[in-house]
Amino acid sequence: METRINAYIKGPNAMKTLFNIGNYLKTSSVEKRLLELVDFRISQINGCAYCLDMHSKDARADGETEQRLYGLSAWRETPYYTNRERAALAWAEAVTRCEVPDAVYEKVKPLFTDAELVDLTLAVTAINSWNRFNLAFPTEPGTYKVGQFG
Repeated sequence: METRINAYIKGPNAMKTLFNIGNYLKTSSVEKRLLELVDFRISQINGCAYCLDMHSKDARADGETEQRLYGLSAWRETPYYTNRERAALAWAEAVTRCEVPDAVYEKVKPLFTDAELVDLTLAVTAINSWNRFNLAFPTEPGTYKVGQFG
């Protein structure tokens, strides 16, 4: 297969826009550890190996446990996650699948402020965008270093 373009070099303004969203989310009131879980889970759904590598490393560096990362694909059946995390994961999966039923909204709404829910939704859309860029223009998994992007 022919090597694909490097989106970071050929589309720096587009990539800068995504990095700016990430910089905004670093100041969000949604806790970083929860955002990493969401990023990891959505990357599992989308099959993005580079993002799985990145977010597993960042989550571990932030104190996340191996058990919780390994169990994330079966989060509904495991006792490792808080109600807030469960609501966020359900929301993230629903937004990713473009079907957000009232039942999911009713579970997430009591656990997040309006601003947090908007930020969580932005985080979900951002990781979906990153996943799609990394699938369209592959970046080699295993090459990410914690803190590499700021």
